[in-house]
Amino acid sequence: MKILITGATGMLGVKVVQALLERVPTEQLAVSVRDLAKAERFKEQRIEIRQADYEDPASLEAAFTGIDRLLLISSQGDDETRIRQHSNVIYAAERTGVGLLVYTSVSKAETSSLPVAEVHRQTEAAIIKSGIPYTFLRNNWYVENEIPVIKNVLAGGPVLTAAESGRVGWVPRVDYAEAAAAVLASGKHTNKIYELSGIPSSYADMARELTSILGRRVIVRNVDDKTYQEVLIANGTPDVMAEFSLDIQRAIRKGDLDVESADLPYLMGRPAISLKQSLTEIVYYLNTVE
Repeated sequence: MKILITGATGMLGVKVVQALLERVPTEQLAVSVRDLAKAERFKEQRIEIRQADYEDPASLEAAFTGIDRLLLISSQGDDETRIRQHSNVIYAAERTGVGLLVYTSVSKAETSSLPVAEVHRQTEAAIIKSGIPYTFLRNNWYVENEIPVIKNVLAGGPVLTAAESGRVGWVPRVDYAEAAAAVLASGKHTNKIYELSGIPSSYADMARELTSILGRRVIVRNVDDKTYQEVLIANGTPDVMAEFSLDIQRAIRKGDLDVESADLPYLMGRPAISLKQSLTEIVYYLNTVE
């Protein structure tokens, strides 16, 4: 049995590999990377390294040869690029007879209005159409995505949001990585869709937890869409990223990340890391490193 992780040098991929090393022998693991120079850590761990590029179908076929279970970590870029790259991976997996294709998707993929959702909808559909046995891991929002918000709080600012009382199932990447590793190691989750989420919380909940952690009152500032975008731009956020962030706030307001599910603790065999613990660790990191 051989497991391969795509995008293995990314922030999620590295954590998946580490979680898998606790579950399966090293010789059962392989990683595909575009840039071999970034794969030194895997060489030191004696993990098999295969070079492949999402834009190069032939390299993907070579990398996937002999692979039983494959993790497709969604790529980066605009929608057209990502859909093309994911299609290349699916085609190569089909051609090489991969036995299980595990895909990192997004919460409520069929209906979500998140700006990243269309890529995931189309990728899920393409995987199902291919006939390859699959597992969809619909990851909620990484709590690490809120680091700019936490930095602003540490600088004395409020928790700024346009999401009103919308809730998010924030958990750190390490939890999503552990769930992915559990699926890949067991191979017992064929044609399953898992909604992976922590306990849904609002930005007001985040402010309350930060108040407890910091020992001072942290307020939440709910603003309208126009004000939210203007504040981000005034603080140096590029216009495109400010629009992207606003779209996420709108989706949260609509409930697209409000997911109550036991799938994540079920796969991990333990409770998800709480919002308070996640925020505590981020605050410690920011105070120590920056």
